[in-house]
Amino acid sequence: MFLLAVNWTTISSLATAAGTLVLAIATFSAVKSAGRSARIAEMALQEQRRPLLTSSRLSDPAQKLMFAGGHWVKPAGGHATAEHVDGVVYLSISLRNVGNGIAVCQAWTAFPNVLSSGSRPNHAPDEELRLQTRDLYIPPGDIGMWQGALRDPDDPLRVTMAAAIDAREAVGVELMYSDQIGGQRTITRFGLMPVGPSPGEVTATDDVWMASMSRHWHLDWSGPRANAGSAPSAPATHS
Repeated sequence: MFLLAVNWTTISSLATAAGTLVLAIATFSAVKSAGRSARIAEMALQEQRRPLLTSSRLSDPAQKLMFAGGHWVKPAGGHATAEHVDGVVYLSISLRNVGNGIAVCQAWTAFPNVLSSGSRPNHAPDEELRLQTRDLYIPPGDIGMWQGALRDPDDPLRVTMAAAIDAREAVGVELMYSDQIGGQRTITRFGLMPVGPSPGEVTATDDVWMASMSRHWHLDWSGPRANAGSAPSAPATHS
């Protein structure tokens, strides 16, 4: 009887342990499934407010904007402006937001000579980015404008950009923007290419520049392709 009691006690303990193991496995599976569902829900929410900027369509209307100091530009759809006036470089791009969320322009940089992704595979580092001094919001599924100016006479970028614009050479702009709460940061590279007359033949009506988008870099999440280079964390404070 003593041996039988011991056996029943052992069997009872094993049954309890097995039940506990089954419950633990079920709980782990439920937690894992819940975590997967939460990630899917988070991705869906991000997709609902994810912006993505590209150049506007040629059929989009022209937009007019003013820079500080009273300088006006009016690029047509699919166009940009690149002007060197009285020592100041003025840049603007007519944009379209093809994403689902509001795009908020955060920072930018520019460079002379549009290079291919093969020769310039990475976006600009954070120390080259210049903070926007004006709030620029572009609604989803609609058009908007980006603008930037180089005014400091001692700024090396102003000198090189002014020379490229005067020679009517193609230039590049990299624009960093986010969603309306500052997340999902993206850098998009645009090429600004002159069309029309050669240098020395430009008039006010012939100084036309086309805008073309060439590459996106997603800084806060994995994008459709592997991103090379490190993501900028805090743009430098330049006007």
